[in-house]
Amino acid sequence: MIKLAIIGYGQMGKLIEQLAPKYNFEVISIIDPLLGNEISGETLSGAEVCVDFTTPDTAFTNIQKICELGKNMVVGTTGWLDKLEAVQQLVQQNKIGMVYGSNFSLGMNLFFQMVNSATKLMNKIENYDVFGLEFHHKKKKDSPSGTAKILSDIVLKNTDNKTSAQFEKLDRKIEKNEFHFGSVRAGNIPGTHLIGFDSAADTIELKHTARNREGLALGALKAAEWIAQRNGLYNFSEHFSEIIGVEYEA
Repeated sequence: MIKLAIIGYGQMGKLIEQLAPKYNFEVISIIDPLLGNEISGETLSGAEVCVDFTTPDTAFTNIQKICELGKNMVVGTTGWLDKLEAVQQLVQQNKIGMVYGSNFSLGMNLFFQMVNSATKLMNKIENYDVFGLEFHHKKKKDSPSGTAKILSDIVLKNTDNKTSAQFEKLDRKIEKNEFHFGSVRAGNIPGTHLIGFDSAADTIELKHTARNREGLALGALKAAEWIAQRNGLYNFSEHFSEIIGVEYEA
């Protein structure tokens, strides 16, 4: 069994703990300020991989500490990508492996591929205008989500007449070259993401709705298994097919 340390004991940390034995992991350490402990050589002793689902304001510090302790890791926390170059250097200097991502859901990463294919196709048709919409629970700390940004990047990459994404409220007419992605935060919604194509005649929509966080936890565990014996920095979405063992056309 792979020896696992869980960093952050919120909803995701607890779910990973619950699912870990089923997927050949032994949880040897759970680290969270509310449990009265912190990342150290002692608390990570024996761990082969660490999984971090904490908060944006602590993620980079956690990454630094884990790198310096020479532990491979999976980071599902968002909000630190402005420091990606520094993280790349830390990973290389300490000769460890790290997988990071804005969304580890298996279904969502398949959805990314569907949106990629659909936007390439719809780009050939002049009559359709593309838009995006997401829904999340009221406790989510960022808007737009990291997933919304990934979807927007896919749309912009494949749509010739869209050159920028707008995530904020607009007090003006939207420009033809702008892709609008709206965000709603309410209740206990795990996460819903929609990419739509609208014309005068009809609307076509692709939608992913998460029922719970189990798909995220499973994806993180798959990534932990994959990175356990590797060095280097990897984006989960970019290496999804290799990590999961699913072949598709990129």
